[in-house]
Amino acid sequence: MADYWLEAPPVLQEFLNYHESILSHSSKTVDEYFLDLRAFFRYLKQRRDPALAQTPIQEISILDVDLDFVSKTHLSEIYGFLTQLTNGAQDGKKAEPSTRARKCAAIRSFFDYLCLHAHQLENNPTQALNNPKLRKTLPRYLSLSESLKLLESVSGPNEERDYCILTLFLNCGLRVGELVGLNVQDIREDTMRVLGKGSKERQLYLNEACLEALSAYLAVRTEPKDELRHRDALFVSRNKTRLTTRAVENIVHKAVTQAGLDPKYSPHKLRHTAATLMLNNGVDVRTLQDVLGHENLGTTQIYTHISDANRKMAVDANPLAHVKKQED
Repeated sequence: MADYWLEAPPVLQEFLNYHESILSHSSKTVDEYFLDLRAFFRYLKQRRDPALAQTPIQEISILDVDLDFVSKTHLSEIYGFLTQLTNGAQDGKKAEPSTRARKCAAIRSFFDYLCLHAHQLENNPTQALNNPKLRKTLPRYLSLSESLKLLESVSGPNEERDYCILTLFLNCGLRVGELVGLNVQDIREDTMRVLGKGSKERQLYLNEACLEALSAYLAVRTEPKDELRHRDALFVSRNKTRLTTRAVENIVHKAVTQAGLDPKYSPHKLRHTAATLMLNNGVDVRTLQDVLGHENLGTTQIYTHISDANRKMAVDANPLAHVKKQED
């Protein structure tokens, strides 16, 4: 149980527990739900109780919030909360549209839980709730020539490992958390088992470039510590422990800098790069959705299972599929 649960009333604890234990959401996601809903409940208490009008919002306890309290929530109060965030009334900082949209989603999820899953409420005030309009920005990604330049820039004492990491990012579109979670036994012939968000597994086919990079790396891989969380790790640090997400981010940053590219390119932008390269080379959106492990590719698009043959075609369609490490 997280420490913050001591600050959460039972009605909120039950919701958080549902997301953590039933939906298998990450601790980070559950943390964000708590913080967003705590801010909303504090707003409601201050709005409804004139005695709290002069109390700093951060000092308002939500421990007394119960089902009766939340059942009185009106749509106008939710919009009032979002307006307050827009104006920066809570902490002096105006919330970005993406922040307001996240809080909006947390509130909707909370009331959906009470109405549809816990069956504790009949009326859902979020049924007619509109999400804040987001500015549409295209994700940044590397061009094909920049991707090749990045791979060619890899050098140093862990050259085979770092090259393999970049190759998997650019060809398979992995999330950084998925990459650090890989174990040696997840690689089976020309396939790779990936554990994605919500502990959902998917199988990816490994193209020629990935297999070549993995073979070169495994030949020199450091044997990790014989501890449960390290001993099966595919990617190992010099301390013989499983690489952390921070370590992988540093590896990517180093390679990007050595290649003379924008240092803002992160592992997630390499994921965008892989997706873009596949789309530009004939992979349909639904197949890409399956390869990337997206539950929803768009706000209304339903997850579609694609055949093994199509998934193999997707990674093979990546123009980096046949790029091999050049020997000095």
